[in-house]
Amino acid sequence: MQYALLKRAGLHISRIGFGCMSLGTDLRQVEKVIGRAVDLGVNYFDTSDLYDKGLNEELVGQVLKGCRKEVVLATKVGNQWRPDGSGWDWNPRKEYILQAVEGSLRRLQTDHIDLYQLHGGTLQDPIDETIEAFEQLVQQGKVRYYGISSIRPNVIREWIARSRMVSVMTQYSLLDRRPEEETLRLLHENEIGVLVRGSVVQGLLVNKPAKPYLEHSEKAVRRAAEIIHALSSEGRTPAQTAIQFVLHHPAVTSAVVGMRTLEQLEESVTALNTPALSTEEMAQLNSAVPAKQYAEHR
Repeated sequence: MQYALLKRAGLHISRIGFGCMSLGTDLRQVEKVIGRAVDLGVNYFDTSDLYDKGLNEELVGQVLKGCRKEVVLATKVGNQWRPDGSGWDWNPRKEYILQAVEGSLRRLQTDHIDLYQLHGGTLQDPIDETIEAFEQLVQQGKVRYYGISSIRPNVIREWIARSRMVSVMTQYSLLDRRPEEETLRLLHENEIGVLVRGSVVQGLLVNKPAKPYLEHSEKAVRRAAEIIHALSSEGRTPAQTAIQFVLHHPAVTSAVVGMRTLEQLEESVTALNTPALSTEEMAQLNSAVPAKQYAEHR
């Protein structure tokens, strides 16, 4: 396993992170997959109080409690489930965050969260109040570091200017290169870690039938997948090529990949052992589809 420094936190995290959302609810399967991930050197595990209404946190916490000191445990807050379970509402208020963290700590069976992330964000949020909540939790020792999960340049800029966040989780892939326009550079310049989600684009770059994605047509998506597959014949699978593409950017700290099975885990982790993408291969990938820019949230 390779590790990268989350600079503002001084934490070394695995370049392949474990996105826990797709784990499912079978405890034995979760034990099997997470246990193998730990054996392979994965030390960054990312969940949320939103996933399976908190059950995901419970399962992850139960499985990792035996090696808690060896892993970096991250979760998210901001989406509040309605009492009737019909859905959730956005709530970035300080009072709610201070309340929600107690539930996450209990479900994760830990006395502290290594990385607590705001699960979204808009310019209409009481940003300073949200930051105040995170800072209070750091002072209390319940949270070591905090960050946000966001794709919005305008929100990311505000958090860079107003907070001591250590990371941003953002969507980035061959089919979503919008972060290249501004946010990756800004985060890199400010030594804020970038945790990438969505590198295989829900399987569209790997094994799912082509369909329109963001502003890309079905034809463009098919073209991107074809190039990914063409560059994957010499020692790399398409998923590994897609993961290597995002890890190639100097701003990216870790690719956080959703892994439900042992096969997916092994394939993702061994992406680090496959031949690195050459300058020529990167040029082919970059020219596969045009890079889009954010139309909103600028």
